[in-house]
Amino acid sequence: MSAALDIDWKALYATFEAPITRYDCGKQCAPLSDSGDPFCCTTEHTIPVVFYEEWQYLSAKTELWHIYAPEDKTRRDLAESAGDGLLALECLGWEQCERDYRSLACRTFPFYPYVSREGEFLGLSYYWAYEDRCWVISHLELITDDYLQQFVAVYDQLFAAVSSELEDYRRYSATARRVFSRWKRSIPLLHRDGATYAINPTTAALTPTDAVDFGRHGPYLLEFETFEK
Repeated sequence: MSAALDIDWKALYATFEAPITRYDCGKQCAPLSDSGDPFCCTTEHTIPVVFYEEWQYLSAKTELWHIYAPEDKTRRDLAESAGDGLLALECLGWEQCERDYRSLACRTFPFYPYVSREGEFLGLSYYWAYEDRCWVISHLELITDDYLQQFVAVYDQLFAAVSSELEDYRRYSATARRVFSRWKRSIPLLHRDGATYAINPTTAALTPTDAVDFGRHGPYLLEFETFEK
């Protein structure tokens, strides 16, 4: 187990409360889910991973969360691959959500902090595996400025507290460049300066662009502008 993290989780959560968009994104994707649940609120699609100390905080405050119990070997291997000092969790479901006790994984999904080759935290991009399901990924132009700035502030704090996290995301960002290079597509970047850029996955160069230009994916290609708040 790694050294204990010196993080005030209550204070950190309190600085990351901004809505991701002005619409309830769960209401947009849930009708497309077989279960009727938002895709990010069920372990059928993604398993939240938290720091051990974060789990200690949550388990002392709420009964919303429990340690994830895999149903088969594939999911067990996935849960066990979380990494040193991390735990896979499962909640009671979105209908019983207590917003003050959403995990950091809940608050950040579907985004990860994009880190340059040089190790600079530039802003946020998205987990591309969820392009076909996540409504937010198809509507990057709707991400609120408050959400972007709070995301950046939280990861600035986290990177300062956990020295290995920045390097982990630098490697993950390198993986993103390899994937998007094969796809011959630019990587979307919502920059910490508030602008939007297209990252050339080969050269890592940034080109200013509009978020709407990244387009839509999967079932959202045919969506009309009738969003439900």
